[in-house]
Amino acid sequence: MMNNRTPLAIGLAFLLTLGASASQAVTFNDPKGDDKGPGNYVYPTDSVYKPGSFDLTKLTVKKSGDQAEFAVDMNSSLEDPWGMGNGFSVQMIFIFIKTGAGGHAEGLPGLNVQFAPGNEWNKVVILSPQKKARVLGEAQTKSPTLVADIVVPNTTRGSNRTIKGSVPLSELGGDGDVDTWSYQVVMQSNEGFPAATDLLTRKVNEYEGQHRFGGGNDGECDPHVMDLLESAEAKQSDMLTYTCGSSGEPVKPAMLKMIKK
Repeated sequence: MMNNRTPLAIGLAFLLTLGASASQAVTFNDPKGDDKGPGNYVYPTDSVYKPGSFDLTKLTVKKSGDQAEFAVDMNSSLEDPWGMGNGFSVQMIFIFIKTGAGGHAEGLPGLNVQFAPGNEWNKVVILSPQKKARVLGEAQTKSPTLVADIVVPNTTRGSNRTIKGSVPLSELGGDGDVDTWSYQVVMQSNEGFPAATDLLTRKVNEYEGQHRFGGGNDGECDPHVMDLLESAEAKQSDMLTYTCGSSGEPVKPAMLKMIKK
């Protein structure tokens, strides 16, 4: 069959197809004011933990050429009180991604979360003010069975209310279609002197302290999570519901779900 389209029309169609394959984006909005974990968590008492510092408001993932660009918006202007040099200090963000079948049901050390059946993650991108080498070094030591699926940008930057980082699509696997993947974002705090079992994360205790969140449990049964992505089908309060034993051991862990457009 003869193609009646002109060379110009064919060229335009080619460019449109090329642009569609080279650039994709997906955005998830999250309610403001829900940075209280299961509902009753409170910030540490030190003034560096400003109201809204861990209040996730938006995740944007964009495919740009061979890169995946991640941007996470907070409900507070970013500051660098500890002189990390990246435009932010206190936040630590884990972006779990389901790119295909299978994956990991366990969360990362220090988060005290699991992922519900069918919601397992394949890769996790960590946005941290710490150097990439330290994050990966800690992951190798504290989570050797998962480190192959932990991805850290070469550079992570914070500006105004947004923390950004880019990673090669090849490190994420899957089909590279960022708008078809499922995501979950865990808001935590950068901890320069973490416990031996925690991946640079800050603990949630029963009572808040200068550098400890409060409202949880002094054991390791409570989710150390201040905010999550939620949807109509996956509410934050439901996902972060947990039960502790008499000695602080986990009886029912927090069970997270992935969010998809």
